[in-house]
Amino acid sequence: MLNILIIDDEADMRHLIEMYLGNSGFTCFSAESGFEAYGILENNVMDLVILDIMMPGEDGFEVCSRIRGKSNVPIIFLSAKGEEWDKVKALQLGGDDYIVKPFSPGELIARMNAVLRRTGGLKSDMDSIQIGKITIDKKARKVTVAGMQVTLTLKEYELLLFFIEHKNQALSREQLLEYIWGIDYTGSLRTVDTHIKTLRMKLGVGDYIQTVWGVGYKFEVPSE
Repeated sequence: MLNILIIDDEADMRHLIEMYLGNSGFTCFSAESGFEAYGILENNVMDLVILDIMMPGEDGFEVCSRIRGKSNVPIIFLSAKGEEWDKVKALQLGGDDYIVKPFSPGELIARMNAVLRRTGGLKSDMDSIQIGKITIDKKARKVTVAGMQVTLTLKEYELLLFFIEHKNQALSREQLLEYIWGIDYTGSLRTVDTHIKTLRMKLGVGDYIQTVWGVGYKFEVPSE
């Protein structure tokens, strides 16, 4: 399990990211300021840092500079500011990626995995998943079913990956909408149903994604 440090002065945002990452198998540490983060970094080995820019006291840029003075740990910036100047500054200071809020859990985890692969923090055996007739090459974002390649949209791919990472668990439509489309998405729950219907058709193994009446859906490979 990889250790992730989340630095953000907003408690709700820290807890939300912790929930996203915890469900994906990461171990999370959190800090509301650079000062608190430095203590965590002194006493624990981190595999990646998620760093908010707009914080009171030392902002994310200053915190990044201080971390870079002692460590090469990968850093992903989070910010509500999408201006090019902020992105350039973040990368020049040593950031490895920059994500603009609001973001979906799928985007955050995909970008984290991309950074970890580039920096050697993600082992190659995590790049491929095989379950039942389905094989996923995460590095190439390629899905095959019984050896035949299946073309999926980004959301369909994120749904499939999320289902597999949470196999045998009943997931509500609300959970799926929040994790894949993001907490700020204003569409209806029918969006989930429509995407799952299409995903089942494309995979050709519709019985893998089961409807759990009164709850939502569950991914489970039937016994042969």
